[in-house]
Amino acid sequence: MTRTRLSRSDRYDQLVEVSWALVRAEGADALTLGRLAEHAGVAKPVVYSHFGSRAELLAALFTEFDDRQAAMLEASLETAPATLDGRASAIANSYVGCALAQGRELTGVLAALEGSPELEKVKRTAEHAYSERCRQILQPFSATVGLSAPALTAIFGAADALSHAAVSGALAPEEATGELAELIVAIVGKA
Repeated sequence: MTRTRLSRSDRYDQLVEVSWALVRAEGADALTLGRLAEHAGVAKPVVYSHFGSRAELLAALFTEFDDRQAAMLEASLETAPATLDGRASAIANSYVGCALAQGRELTGVLAALEGSPELEKVKRTAEHAYSERCRQILQPFSATVGLSAPALTAIFGAADALSHAAVSGALAPEEATGELAELIVAIVGKA
């Protein structure tokens, strides 16, 4: 088998892509640096030069997902009306849409992140940044000084549950996004 020489950034992207495929096929527990090297067709030192540990790899996968989610949100906002309903729909569509695009493998990566304090910190930091961006988006429609932490927690708790239901097929994507958008409007209106 002939190995393809890739630039460092292209190799990183390939390793992330192969990691998601491995998690999709075999679950997050099967994701090790050795298995990644095997599936990517590279030597272990190549993988270790990008990810010093399994924890770093899992953090990179979550960061890649988070970056896509943030980009999807911004793209949705560009076409959404500048109303509470429009902004709520943009948030709902991008949140559920990104979860659907990633699929079931995200659940395994998220569970693995919860298993380590350092990885949980990566997840919490990203979630905080995303919720703060949504707070900024929704703030002009809030009757009070700002959306409270409990209000944002309720929104994203529901977003996670509805996204999971859409990914698992328990709800149609339109049901999940519609319900989430309505919930956001109700919470912001109450605030």
